[in-house]
Amino acid sequence: MSSLALYRRYRPESFAEVIGQEHVTDPLQQALRNNRVNHAYLFSGPRGCGKTTSARILARCLNCEQGPTPTPCGECQSCRDLARNGPGSIDVIEIDAASHGGVDDARELREKAFFGPAASRYKIYIIDEAHMVTSAGFNALLKVVEEPPEHLKFIFATTEPEKVIGTIRSRTHHYPFRLVPPGTLREYLGEVCGKEKIPVEDGVLPLVVRAGQGSVRDSMSVMDQLLAGAAADGVTYAMATSLLGYTDGSLLDSVVEAFATGDGAAAFEVVDRIIEGGNDPRRFVADLLERLRDLVILAAVPDAAEKGLIDAPADVIERMQAQAGTFGAAELSRAADLVNEGLTEMRGANSPRLQLELICARVLLPAAYGDERSVMARLDRIERGVNFSGGGAAPAMGYVPGPEAHGGAMPGATGGEPVPPGGGPAAARAAVRASGAPSVAPAGQGAPAAVEPPARTPAAPAAAPTEPAAPTAPPAPAPAAAQQPQSPPSAPAPGAWPTAATAGGGRRPGGWPTATPAGAAQPTPPAGAPAPPPAATPQPTAPAAGHASPSGGPDPRMLWPNILEAVKNRRRFTWILLSQNAQVAGFDGTTLQLGFVNAGARDNFASSGSEDVLRQALAEQFNVQWKIEAIVDPSGGSAPPSPAAPANGGYGGGGTAGGYGSTAAQRPASPTPPTSPAPTPPPPTARATPSAAPVSQPTAPEPPPPVSPEDDIPEDDDPDLNESALSGHELIVRELGATVVEEFSNE
Repeated sequence: MSSLALYRRYRPESFAEVIGQEHVTDPLQQALRNNRVNHAYLFSGPRGCGKTTSARILARCLNCEQGPTPTPCGECQSCRDLARNGPGSIDVIEIDAASHGGVDDARELREKAFFGPAASRYKIYIIDEAHMVTSAGFNALLKVVEEPPEHLKFIFATTEPEKVIGTIRSRTHHYPFRLVPPGTLREYLGEVCGKEKIPVEDGVLPLVVRAGQGSVRDSMSVMDQLLAGAAADGVTYAMATSLLGYTDGSLLDSVVEAFATGDGAAAFEVVDRIIEGGNDPRRFVADLLERLRDLVILAAVPDAAEKGLIDAPADVIERMQAQAGTFGAAELSRAADLVNEGLTEMRGANSPRLQLELICARVLLPAAYGDERSVMARLDRIERGVNFSGGGAAPAMGYVPGPEAHGGAMPGATGGEPVPPGGGPAAARAAVRASGAPSVAPAGQGAPAAVEPPARTPAAPAAAPTEPAAPTAPPAPAPAAAQQPQSPPSAPAPGAWPTAATAGGGRRPGGWPTATPAGAAQPTPPAGAPAPPPAATPQPTAPAAGHASPSGGPDPRMLWPNILEAVKNRRRFTWILLSQNAQVAGFDGTTLQLGFVNAGARDNFASSGSEDVLRQALAEQFNVQWKIEAIVDPSGGSAPPSPAAPANGGYGGGGTAGGYGSTAAQRPASPTPPTSPAPTPPPPTARATPSAAPVSQPTAPEPPPPVSPEDDIPEDDDPDLNESALSGHELIVRELGATVVEEFSNE
């Protein structure tokens, strides 16, 4: 094997072999065909892009015996002398202007230029690094460049054409060379490696192209270094990353996963591995910025790989597609901006590790900043949290009581304690003091009313609650028996957040509430209040435990929110992957089939150890040993809606006797009695029960009954009686498990 450098062994010998410079080579070949060759040329462009090589090819084309021709024959004496490994021609003189740029050198060149060529058609001067010629030297050459003899040609090559004086530039044909596109350069390097007969892994060539930065000579030098150190198995990805100093892809995957899940411990562990491994923190930040750039493009253009916007192997593309799906658009853009700003700050920093750790902290803590980017990133996290239940549907949550949510708050209500208008803490306190009610029941099982309706008097027909009430009727005060209900301690109060029926017992702070299993204890009506009429609360028979599958065991479709909650406690990345990309596609009693939206998400689930995490969570929380089968199901799966999601979105529908959580579709069909005029209500002094129809005559409202001190004093351990229970702060902490570092006011 020759010890000649790789870029010299494969230097082009014709314009057809020059890559990435068609805008220069095509016009030059056409000028040679038309025999309209100028006396002076100026080739400019970045280093290693083919300026000097093209100047030699042009000299070869001009002095070929069959020329001037765009394709040298390669057989004549001039072509052999100017070949890749030829001895050179006495009529083609290459001058390095870096060492021969003075006025004396220019005078010597001018004196020799008038002598004719020794054996060729033209005498050609190739002046490399022409910008190094002094102004006096250029002025000495000006006359001979402007009016040369017929046998004389000049070719100037430079990386800084603006330093060539204007009088010289105006007398030349200027051809600007460009950097070679990455795709073209990668294909060329692959051909060279094939000729060298050394295997190279797929991920190596993009690293070489990135190291070469569009320069063919620089890329060939890097490739030559890797081929020289290749073992029997060729050039591996690990060898290339360690030799070139780039960050390994696994470290980038780890830190991106930590950013997506908000795992500060994992992020700073990656930083420690970077420093302990001897890697350059600045290079790591640059590689991380490159990865975030790819994720931004993938989030905006899902088929970016097919369109050539991203240059990476297929497995890396699939992994990045899964990562892009775990971020919101604003959150991803903010992370890229912060990393870019941090990379600028790291230039000249005394402690690059500290700068790197600060970058990670800024990305992980959007709540610590009040700028627009951070606010949008926090909104992205909240929106992704709402959609964490499978299939993109928001999980069922307890209703937020408003002014019209309890009886007596508006005209036409059938009972209950008056709720102050406008909601807020006072409304929440009044709602909690009302009668106890069960949690929201699964859809299709006849959800019980959130507030037990009081008994109707014989004078009020069954359809009276659904008829419009007089607009001038004042709210009816609740009787003393209804003001102090005797509900069991285990029954939640109306307006309180429902608790999840998890297998492990109790709901983890921040977890989604789920349905109350069938057979759970129902709250008893207040003392002294008659039982509700049978026609108002029909209950169909529910399956055992509320989550039974057709095979007799637990149904994973019904347990899916609880399964996600159990997985979340073990590994947040698996939780995000399942909640965003997976849904239960099938279950036969022993095998749980999960449908993923694309192949990248499925492969990421299989390769990241998430399958073992899910299996352990099922065994620990639900005491089942199911097989897990991951498939690609772009349709989103065929799982039925969560039992905790009522048909009307979790809010009580109209048409009930003051109850919440039940809809008309859940009640058995019954013939509608003909509409009759509303009966004349009795005078206020004749009211015997709170369910009597409101008075239509405009009378002065009765003063509210006194409130017992024990009812107005909240318990220390009752979070639902906190006056900020309905604020956005507590809502985020309670339902999303967030940690508020600092809150900024917009005043």
